[in-house]
Amino acid sequence: MTRLALAAALFALGLTASVQSAQSQTPPAALSAADGHDVSRSVAYLQGLTNAEGRFVQTDGRGGQTAGTFHLQRPGRARFDYDPPSGLVVACDNGMVAVLDRRLKTLHTYPLNQTPLALFLAREIRLDRGVVVREVRHDVGAMTLVAEDGRGKLKGRIALTFTESPIRLTGWTLTDARGGVVTVRLANFAKSAPRDTDFFRLQDPHRSATPEPEVGR
Repeated sequence: MTRLALAAALFALGLTASVQSAQSQTPPAALSAADGHDVSRSVAYLQGLTNAEGRFVQTDGRGGQTAGTFHLQRPGRARFDYDPPSGLVVACDNGMVAVLDRRLKTLHTYPLNQTPLALFLAREIRLDRGVVVREVRHDVGAMTLVAEDGRGKLKGRIALTFTESPIRLTGWTLTDARGGVVTVRLANFAKSAPRDTDFFRLQDPHRSATPEPEVGR
C-alpha cells in the first residue's frame, strides 16, 4: 500500500482528524425534542451492538476507493481487513489501534481515544459527555448525526449515518480540520459469532514469526 493510501486508511479511522486548533468552537445549537429522541435511539442501537461483521467501502475526497471486511466486537474491539492487493490490517484492542502493513512489514499503534471508533467501541456509549451532537439530518429513509469533540481539543467532525426504520448503522463520514473528507460505507453489516480475542491483536512482523489470523479462519 502506498503512503497516500495508508494515510487515507488512517484518516478513515480519525487518526489524522486530531489536529489541534487554537480557535474556539461555536457553541452548539440546542437540538429539538425530536432530534434528542433520535440521538437516544441511535445510542440505544449502538449500545446493543456486540458482535457483528460486514463489508466496507472507503472513499476519499478524490474519489479513490478501497474495500474490505469489517469485524466489530463491543466493547473495545474492531478489525478492518483491506482487500488485496493492499496488505493493510487495522485492529482495535486494549485501548489501542494497531495498523499492520503486511507488504511493508510495519506495525504502528495509536491510542483508541484519538479516533471516532472510540465513540461506539466504548462500554457505555455517551453522546452527551465529551462529544457534542451538532446536528441531526434526515433524508429519505436515512438519519445522520453530526458530532465533534465537545472539549475543543480536537478539530474535525464525524457524521454517523443510520437507516431510519429499522435503525441500523450504515457508515460514517469524517471531515478533518483542513476540510478533507473520507467516507466509509458498510454493507451486509449483521450480527456474527464471537471471535477469539487474538483475532484483534496484531503482532509486530519483526518480533514474531507467527502469522496474523486471516479473515474467515
